[in-house]
Amino acid sequence: MPNAASRRSAAPHFQRITQIPYSLHRTTFKIGTMIGKLTHYRLCPRSRSIRLALGEFGLEVVPSDENPWEWRHGFLAKNPAGELPVLEMENGLTLCGAYSISEFVAEEITAVPPPGATRLPELFPGTREERAEVRRLVDWFHGKFDREVSRDLLFEKVYQRMRPAGNAAPDLEVLRAVRANLKYHLSYISYLADARRWLAGDEMSFADLTAAAHISTVDYLGEMPWADYPAAKAWYQRIKSRPSFRSLLADRVPGTPPPAAYADLDF
Repeated sequence: MPNAASRRSAAPHFQRITQIPYSLHRTTFKIGTMIGKLTHYRLCPRSRSIRLALGEFGLEVVPSDENPWEWRHGFLAKNPAGELPVLEMENGLTLCGAYSISEFVAEEITAVPPPGATRLPELFPGTREERAEVRRLVDWFHGKFDREVSRDLLFEKVYQRMRPAGNAAPDLEVLRAVRANLKYHLSYISYLADARRWLAGDEMSFADLTAAAHISTVDYLGEMPWADYPAAKAWYQRIKSRPSFRSLLADRVPGTPPPAAYADLDF
């Protein structure tokens, strides 16, 4: 399948990575807590999945925009992989990538709803087997879906245009392949949404947030054939209506406006 990686420039060379010291005492999260700074890009699906997860627990961060196509030395010093997002905790701990951040938050969260409130969701709920299924689907979307849809779509429609030598038209052959791949993935989402209450089982989980993060990016770029996948659409409407989704619906990228229905809950 076409991959934009071969068209990207190599990461700049850097000589030293500074290790940031951090406090060894256990971190405790509470609802409404400001926990640090999140370096992200607004349309990056991995960043969006973490923004959704933090939003579900009412955890606040200071957002810091990073352009993933620039490969800045300062950013590579934080995460040599050059991948978003990066969460810098107030105690000095730096967490790189959606996997480490989601697992850390899931283990450390001590959110207690006020009396009478609905129980807050877990990122990895259920038995050991059920949690394994959540992680399988998280890997499906952050891995397979990203390689076959999100990554190339972002490159063709956003990243290459933002580069200094940008303004190149999207490669139509790549877009055709991405759209074919997207149909396969939407069929799988529809199958899961028909068979289960949520994608991984009876409880909403990080698998739903991860899938919704990728779908929201594709939707922003005007590539979602919703009419052909009613089950996937019904599932997405449930996620899109959650309060944690509001910041994603407010995102705008200069020069790349979303379709009118992007922020519409009754699309």
